[in-house]
Amino acid sequence: MEIEIAIVLLAIFIGALALGLWAFVTLFVIAILMMVLGGDFSLEKAGILAAKVSVRASRSWELSAIPLFLLMGEMLFRADLSKRLFEGLAPIFRHFPGGLLHVNVAGCTTFAAVSGSSAATTATIGRISVPELLGRGYDRRLVLGSLAGSGSFGLLIPPSIAMIVYGVIADVSIVRLFAAGLIPGLVLAMMYSSYIALRGRGTKLDSKPENLSALLGLIPILVLVFVVLGSIYGGIASPTEAASVGVAGACMLILIERRMSWELLRSSLVAATRLTCVMGAVVISASVMSAAAGMVGIPQALANWVVGMSLSATMLLIAIAVFYIFLGLFLDGISIMVVSLPLIMPIVIASGIDPIWFGVFLVLMIELGLMTPPVGFNLFIIQSISGATIGEIARATVPFFLIMLSAVVLFTIFPQIVLWLPEKIF
Repeated sequence: MEIEIAIVLLAIFIGALALGLWAFVTLFVIAILMMVLGGDFSLEKAGILAAKVSVRASRSWELSAIPLFLLMGEMLFRADLSKRLFEGLAPIFRHFPGGLLHVNVAGCTTFAAVSGSSAATTATIGRISVPELLGRGYDRRLVLGSLAGSGSFGLLIPPSIAMIVYGVIADVSIVRLFAAGLIPGLVLAMMYSSYIALRGRGTKLDSKPENLSALLGLIPILVLVFVVLGSIYGGIASPTEAASVGVAGACMLILIERRMSWELLRSSLVAATRLTCVMGAVVISASVMSAAAGMVGIPQALANWVVGMSLSATMLLIAIAVFYIFLGLFLDGISIMVVSLPLIMPIVIASGIDPIWFGVFLVLMIELGLMTPPVGFNLFIIQSISGATIGEIARATVPFFLIMLSAVVLFTIFPQIVLWLPEKIF
């Protein structure tokens, strides 16, 4: 492809996104233009190829896990089980340095393991934790910052929808990706809790009486986590089959809690369907663009160019990290992933970087984007819950942003933190 054509297509792409055009429409149009202008395809032939790729991408069995995990998260969110989760965790952390601020971290870690969604995790835990913690006099910045940082666990701790999308696009085992994300997620949670403990020394602990019986409220949610993840890691079920079990388990849990209603079921199905359609459209259009880029030789040419620069793996990762943090200022996580992977993956493979490890690295980069304005989705969710300004929430998030960045450095220096579990199990 001529360099002039590539520059024009890049300008069209950036301009379309800046004008607010839907990401999947932009990707599809750019893919067609790429084939027509850069590959000497006729418009008719380009359309036929795009249709064939779309059909093939939409038939992916792995993608069918997404609507099921979304449905499970939506049902648990609407059943308002976050209160039970908060009440069950409170007696455990009440006397820790930092007190109940740890509930934000532990609650998000637990709920992330059944939702697969950062937005659902932040909203579900935040709806109960923010009013409770602020009402008990906890530091406002720590309350908001810890929720923004911990809410992003929905993308890292399995079952992660972002990892399913990455696995499909990068052709990597989703089960191994799930295993790779578990230990880093727990390590990051401990890093957050350590910071809260240090900042929270001397915090006046609330004197409300302990309700140890509330610990029993944790059992159903923990059982659901164990069933979903245990069936995957035990080799009993694929991610899609485990998602089906998760939906059934969520239904049983909500029925036991006597919160099931036709309205809850209807609204959960509608919300999950809408999100599935959006994600499906983006993934399919990204597959078309990936195919188009491959036909005109862009990924291989870019990979050869980067390899020719003789960059070390560390320097390459720094460049990729800066690139993703920049994209995170303007795009949501899934869009970042599907836009960039067709071009980035050939470079990653050519440089000898493990694609399983890179999947966790990429998810962490996306999580950093969730905490940065102007398009930090977690910030907007917390704003709707707390009434704080985006600026205030962004400032409160800075320490947790830096902690996550430190975790990325840690996982880069010691990659076995990420790779040990998938190598051990599989």
